[in-house]
This record gives sequence, structure tokens and C-alpha cells, in this order.
Amino acid sequence: MASKLKGMILAAGQGTRVRPLTKDMPKPMIPILGKPVLEYLIEHLARHGVTEIMINVAHLNERIEQYFGNGQRFGVEIGYSYEGALEHGELVAKPLGSAGGIRHIQDFGGFFDTTTIVLCGDALIDLDIGAALRQHQQQQAMVSVITMEVPSTEVSNYGIVETDATGRVIAFQEKPQPHEARSSFASTGIYFFEPEAIDLIPQGVPFDIGSELFPMLVAKKLPFYAQKHQYHWIDIGRVSDYWEVLQRVLRGEIKHTKMPGKEIRPNVWVGLNTRIDWDNIKIEGPVYIDANTQIDAGAEIIGPAWISHGSHIQHHAKIIRSVLFEYTRIGANSTFNEMIVSPTYCVDRAGETYYIGDKRCNHEWGDARLVGNKLPHK
Repeated sequence: MASKLKGMILAAGQGTRVRPLTKDMPKPMIPILGKPVLEYLIEHLARHGVTEIMINVAHLNERIEQYFGNGQRFGVEIGYSYEGALEHGELVAKPLGSAGGIRHIQDFGGFFDTTTIVLCGDALIDLDIGAALRQHQQQQAMVSVITMEVPSTEVSNYGIVETDATGRVIAFQEKPQPHEARSSFASTGIYFFEPEAIDLIPQGVPFDIGSELFPMLVAKKLPFYAQKHQYHWIDIGRVSDYWEVLQRVLRGEIKHTKMPGKEIRPNVWVGLNTRIDWDNIKIEGPVYIDANTQIDAGAEIIGPAWISHGSHIQHHAKIIRSVLFEYTRIGANSTFNEMIVSPTYCVDRAGETYYIGDKRCNHEWGDARLVGNKLPHK
């Protein structure tokens, strides 16, 4: 398949809807069991023989480029296209839009000389890429979009696709209100492009795939098709989505997402060099406890839960269906229920963010690396 299909991953967005997770990292670097979501995508492409991959970057681009390099250790070749400029001694990100970024790459070096799969860099997928490519070719499509049915109450979060009986797209609505939506099938941010489609994108200006290119394809009555497949697609559009992603991964719903560490009890995986009072704690899996974590007597962990490396759960604390980022200390007798917790902030399932010292928050937590093991006073 490698000679017939290239890869393009869209990774230039700022991820504003997922803050504070993206305050210090680009959205595609958000970790899933200690591994960036972008790494899962690259591995999935490689698994299906897609070994030539371009990634457009902007916000905190160095975090992506330094981690993935030229792609050699992942068995692929990776190139980067930076969208921005050096102004007054500082890099300023200037994203060109999802379609504009693709055109920028094409104008620079002509990378897109064959069928290309385009992926958003912020979702976990287990799509059978080979089957989707075959359908794209059989329909002689210029562009194919992979869709999935979503609840009618959620259509305003997605690009909505309406097709005729043959699967040809006859309308594309970008985030319509539920009463305006012409179907309940959403674009999953997975596309197949022929080079001719890229030629339609205007040069040198920001341009979006969903709100501009797709309506253009419909208006011109070009061979634009939607596909429906049975597969898992988990989009990290909001902080609450990230919590749901981790819950589903820990429950083993996503193919090829192997649990790290060693399974020392049923559904309980543990990393290296931990200090855990096994005889005096309660754990209900699935739970992953990363390296150098300390869990004191009386603590309780109810899965699905992920405890990142260097964390410390103190006496009689409760962690219920929650995620702890690295070096997070949970205070004695504290209860964290369905939350994402870092050393400096925590986010509940609804996306409400609390920082250390927030008077609205009764939780006790902090940085496990603080000298003397003391939590900051409120």
C-alpha cells in the first residue's frame, strides 16, 4: 500500500477547547497511557503500510518535532511544515487552516503526487485503512470522507454529511444546530484526497477543509463520497472527551492500545520501582500505576484509572475513575471522582478547571516533588 498511499496529519491547531491540557503542549501530544495520541496515529498508519507522512505544525511545534524526529524509530519517514514566522525574535504561529496547510506543502515540494490519507492529529482510531482505500478507489472518488453516526443532540460539534443513495455527498454542514442538521452522520476528520482536489485549494491564504473546501466540492458536483465503516473513533475535542478516551482505552475497547507495565493482579498493571502498601489498600481495575508511584495505606483506587509516574496518593485518599498526570500528589483523606488531576490544576468531567488555591475547590492536591511532602495551603 505504501506506493499507493501517503499520509498527512493535521497538527497545527492551538487546541483552545482542551485547555488547560494544551497550555504547555500541542493537542496531538496529549498523553494516552503515557504515549502521545499522535504516536498512536503514526503507528496505525505504519501498520497499514503508510510510511511517508507529512505533519503540519504551528503551536509549540518543537514539542512534536523533537519527540518524533524524522520518524525512523517508528518505521516511517516524517516531514514537517511549519506555519508561522519569526517576528521580533519570537516564533509566531500562523496556522493556514486544514486545507491551506495541505496546499502550502504541495506548493513547496509537490508531496501529494498520489492518493493521500488525511488525519486530524487529535483522535484515536482503529479504522481498516486498506478497506477504506479500496472503497475510495472503487467509487473513483476525488475526495472521500469517513463518517460515523452521532446522536442528534451532538451534531453541532461536527461537520455533518448528507449523501444520496450511492454515497455521494450532496451537502456538507459545518457544526449545524440540531434542528438544521440534514443528517446525523459526522465527518471523523479522516479523508482520502486525490492530487486534483488539492489543486482546488487557493494558494497562500488560510482555507478550511470542512467549511470551505467540502462545500466547494459539493457546489462543483465533483466526485465527493462519504464512507461508513464499523470502527472506533474517539475525538479529543474537549476536556471531557479526553476523560472519556482514557476510560475507553483502559476498558480495552480500542485495538492496538496495549497496556504498559506488568499485570500483577487481574486488570491492575504496574510500572517499575513503585512503593505501594498492597496489604492495606483497595484497588478495583482496570487501573494502570506508572513507575515510581507511592500509594499509602488506606488509599482506594476505583478504575478505570491511570496514575502517572512519580505520583503520590496519601493515606485514605480515594481516586475514582480519574487520571493523575505525572508527579501529582493527592492529599490524605481527599476524594477525586471522575477528574483529571495535574500538580497545578484539576479538571472535572464537565470541563470545569480548578487551580491550586481555588476557594471553590475542597480538594487537597499538589506536586509530589515538593520538599517535605507538604501540600500548599489554600
